[in-house]
Amino acid sequence: MTPITLVEGRRIALSNLDKVLYPETGFTKGEVLHYYALVAGPLLAHIHDRPVSFLRYPDGPDGQLFFTKNPPPGTPDWVKTTPVPRSEDLSAAQVVVADMATLMWSANLVVEFHTPQWTAGRPAVADRMVLDLDPGAPASVVECCAAALWLRDRLAADGLHAYAKTSGSKGLHLAVPLEPTPSEQVSAYAKLLAQEAERELPDLIVHRMAKALRPGKVFVDHSQNAAAKTTAAPYTLRARARPTVSAPVSWEEVEACRRPSDLVFLADDVPPRLERDGDLFGPLSDLDRAGRLPRTRGHRP
Repeated sequence: MTPITLVEGRRIALSNLDKVLYPETGFTKGEVLHYYALVAGPLLAHIHDRPVSFLRYPDGPDGQLFFTKNPPPGTPDWVKTTPVPRSEDLSAAQVVVADMATLMWSANLVVEFHTPQWTAGRPAVADRMVLDLDPGAPASVVECCAAALWLRDRLAADGLHAYAKTSGSKGLHLAVPLEPTPSEQVSAYAKLLAQEAERELPDLIVHRMAKALRPGKVFVDHSQNAAAKTTAAPYTLRARARPTVSAPVSWEEVEACRRPSDLVFLADDVPPRLERDGDLFGPLSDLDRAGRLPRTRGHRP
């Protein structure tokens, strides 16, 4: 019999809690749900009022993985959704993970949480910019850290604050809080920034996705600023061999990184980090930290 749990007055059927989702470590579905309960505060803050896309992996990372933007079949009527019209479906909607009950219901589906850089009701108006630093072997997150430090300083020269998190895979994500800005302008600025980074550090950085260009270098993926794109949310578990987390990190940790293992964080590592350091991505929600794209790059404020 599937156990029923009451979360904030909502009845949620939690299934297969003993199922091992990460065979390499024996991490179970019950432990996945426990992890999300522990990090609910900061996770909910960062996906607040944003339409969520799910990468589902119900049988673990070695099973079938599928990406869905539409509310899954059987979505309870109390789960908040928001209209997100698409060219192929003008009536499309997506889930908004607005509370602990929705978070637990979503986590029971076994998902990665992905969000756009804009909030519900303001599609294609970004309040964040993201740069996805993806290493091409034999480069690793160590090289990503070197690229991140250059980008941090370059962004600072434009009056913008950058915050780093692990991707939960091999690389790093940089997030920048912005005054609301059309996604098209953010995308253009991010592309110019990636191109400048490649010119300044040609042995380290590439701005194009072509695989032939990427061995030993860091691809600065600027494309995730397009309105239709999404990025793994802070604190989401990833569908990898181990229960790795897309975890915020300090700039001191980025500067000190010497081995790929220095910036790998599993589910069990994150709650103690939150207790010790607080939410290192917290400033993203501080309106005083939100920057304006510079006029010097040809964009109107």
